[in-house]
Amino acid sequence: MNGKDLIIDTFRLTPKQRAALLKLHLKTVRDLLYHFPTRYENISNIIRIKELKEGDEAIIYGRLEDLKTRKAFRSRRPIAEGYICDETGRMKIIWFNQPYIAKMYAVDVPVKVVGKVGGEKGKLYLPNPEVEQLPGLPLEGDDSLFQTNGTTETLFPIYPESTGITSKWFHHATKKVLVDEFLKTIDDPIPQEILNRYHLPSLQSALVWMHAPQNSNHAKSARKRFAFEEIFYIQLERWRDKNERIHKNAFRIDIEKKELQTFIDRFPFKATKAQLKAIDSIIKDLKSGHAMARLLEGDVGSGKTAVAASTVYAIATTSPLRADGTRQDFGRLQTAYMVPTEILAKQHFESFITFFEHMPINIGLITGSSCKKFPSKVDKTKATHISRAQLLKWIGNGEIPIVIGTHALIQKTVAFENLAYVIIDEQHRFGTMQRHELLRKDNIAPHLLSMTATPIPRTLALTMYGDLDLTVLDEMPAGRKPIVTEIVYPKERPLVYEKVRKELEAGRQVYVICPRIEEPDPEKEQALNVKSVVEESLRLKKDVFPEYKIEYLHSKMKPKEKEDTMRDFANNTTHILVATSVVEVGVNVPNATVIIIEGAERFGLAQLHQLRGRVLRSTNQAYCFVFADAKSKTTQERLRAFKTAKNGFELAEFDLSIRGGGELYGRNQSGLSDIGMEALKNIKMVEAARSEAEEMITTDPKLANHPLLKERAEEKRTHLHFE
Repeated sequence: MNGKDLIIDTFRLTPKQRAALLKLHLKTVRDLLYHFPTRYENISNIIRIKELKEGDEAIIYGRLEDLKTRKAFRSRRPIAEGYICDETGRMKIIWFNQPYIAKMYAVDVPVKVVGKVGGEKGKLYLPNPEVEQLPGLPLEGDDSLFQTNGTTETLFPIYPESTGITSKWFHHATKKVLVDEFLKTIDDPIPQEILNRYHLPSLQSALVWMHAPQNSNHAKSARKRFAFEEIFYIQLERWRDKNERIHKNAFRIDIEKKELQTFIDRFPFKATKAQLKAIDSIIKDLKSGHAMARLLEGDVGSGKTAVAASTVYAIATTSPLRADGTRQDFGRLQTAYMVPTEILAKQHFESFITFFEHMPINIGLITGSSCKKFPSKVDKTKATHISRAQLLKWIGNGEIPIVIGTHALIQKTVAFENLAYVIIDEQHRFGTMQRHELLRKDNIAPHLLSMTATPIPRTLALTMYGDLDLTVLDEMPAGRKPIVTEIVYPKERPLVYEKVRKELEAGRQVYVICPRIEEPDPEKEQALNVKSVVEESLRLKKDVFPEYKIEYLHSKMKPKEKEDTMRDFANNTTHILVATSVVEVGVNVPNATVIIIEGAERFGLAQLHQLRGRVLRSTNQAYCFVFADAKSKTTQERLRAFKTAKNGFELAEFDLSIRGGGELYGRNQSGLSDIGMEALKNIKMVEAARSEAEEMITTDPKLANHPLLKERAEEKRTHLHFE
C-alpha cells in the first residue's frame, strides 16, 4: 500500500460511503490521511455507568432512550426525561423546566452527557445534565481505549463527516493505514534542516500524532507541522510566480512628474497623501523595465479608481522606451481594466470618461451584454453603442488604448495590439489563471495592478497574494465625515424609521440590504426568520414609506432590469433601493446617505464593512443602521467591533482573531484547509514560511533539487480557488 492507492481499492465500501468520500474530495490513501480531526475528546476521565455512584461528577458517552415530557406530580412544573445508555447499563436523566429538550434529540443518537450524579431511594439519576450530540461514540466496541499506557490523557479524534460516512469510520480507517510498513514508504517533502529550525516533527511522526496522539502536546505539534506545511507550499508557488515575473521584460514607461501632476490636479477633489504615495510607487515600478505586480488595498471611498486613472494616463500618453533608452514609436500602449460585474464596468467607464474627456483618447467598454466607445463620432461629448466586431477590431489594431470590461475581456476573441497594463478590481474575485489569460504572447509581460476594497488581514495578504507588492490607501479624502453606525434592537425600529424619514425629506436616498431575494416556499424549504428583498420592498412601500418610490435589486434580475433600476436610483428617481449584497460592489450614488442592513449576523464583517461604504461617497453625514436577530455573545461582540472599528483593516484582524480565516474567506472560496486557516492567526509562522520559500526559490528557482516538494506545491496550487 502507498499514498497514491485509491481508497475504494483499499477498503470495502458501501455505495453511500463511496458517495460521501467523493463529496469530501477524498480519493487516495494520502487524501484520507490529510483528512484531519477537527478536535479530540479527552476520554481518560470517563467512568462507565455501572461504576458511577451518588455525588460523582460524571462524563458519560452513550445513547439516549425513551425521551419524553411530563409534569411533576406535586408542583406540576414541566419536565423532560429519558435515559442515557452505554454498554454497561443505563441511567435516568431529568431536566426540570426544560421540556423542549425532549424534542431536541432523536432517540439513539450518540451523545456526551456531563453532570453530577444524584440519588433518590437508592436509584441514581442525572439532574439537568449538559448534552452534546456527537458524530459517534469513542468507546463503543473498543475497550482498548481504556488502556491509557500510563499517560494522563486518552484522546479520541473527531473527524469532519458527510452523510453516509462517520467520524468513527475515519478513526478505524486511518488506524489500519498507519502501520510501520506503510510509514516506512513515506518520504517527507520538507527538508530536515527546515524541520529542525522550527522544531517540527517529521511527516511520519506528524501523521501518527495527528490521528492517534498519545497526549495533547503531540496533537499540537502535528497541527503546527501541517499548518506550516500548507502555508509553505503556497508561498513556494507565489515566489515561483514572482521570480518568473521579475525576469520577464515589460514596457518601460517614462512620464514627466509635472505632466502627471497636471492630470491629477484636474480631479474634482484634492488627492490625499496616501493616493500620491501609491501613484508614486506604481510609476516607479512602471519605469523599471520589469513587470510590475502590485496589490492596492483600500477601504471603499479611499480613491483607488483615481489612483488607477492616474497610472493609466501614464501608460496611454507615453511612448515606451527601448532597452537602449530610445523611444519606440508605434502608437499608444493599451490598458485592460477588468471588473467583476457589469454594473461596476459601466460605472468605471463613466468615471474614465470624466477623467479623460479633455484628451483625444478612445475608451472602450466590453461586457457580456453590450459594447460601447467614447467618444462618439456624432457627439464628441458622449459615448455610443457599437458592435462587438467593430470594438474588437479597434482593440486589435490599437486604436482604443483604454478598455474596461468584465470577464468578457479574457475571451479568446479579444486580442490587444500593445497591451502594457492590466488592472483588476476586486482582486479576490479573479485568480492567477484568469490574470494569465491577459498576458501577451510575445514574452513582454503587462504590468499588473490588482485592487481590492475587501479588508484583508496581513497574514492572508502575505499568503494568498505573496507574489504581489502591497500598497495600502489608509487615508480618506478630506471632508468625509465618519459614518454613524448604530446597532438596532427590534423595539427601536420605529425610531430608526423616523431618522430615515428625515434624511428622505432632506432629499437624500436610502439602501436597505436583505440576506434573501424571496421568501422560501414552506413546502420546499424550511421557513427562516430572515427578511427578503421582494417582501421587504412591498412591506416598506405599504406600511412605512408609502409616499416614496421604492424599488428592489438582486442578482437574479436580467441585466437590462438591473441597469434600469440602478439608473433610476442614481438619478434620484428612486428614493429607497432594497437589495441583496449585490450592491456590495459597483454602486456609486453620492446622494445615498443611509444604509439599513437586515439580518446583519448573516454577513461577514468584511462584507458588512463594504456595504457600509456604499454611503461614504460624499461630504454629507452618512448613517448605517444594523438590525440583527441573533443575540448570541459572539454576534454581539462582532457587531460591537463593527460599530467601533476605525477602518476595514482593523475589522479584518478582529474577525480573524475571533472567528478565523474561514469566516473571512471561507474554505469553499479560498481552497485553504481548516488547518491552513488556523495558520493565518500566526503571523510568525506565515513570515517564517515566506522567508524559507523565498530563500529556496532564490537558490533553486524551478525546485529541480526538490522534486517531491515541487510536486506537493503544484498540487496545492490546483486546489486554491484564488487561482
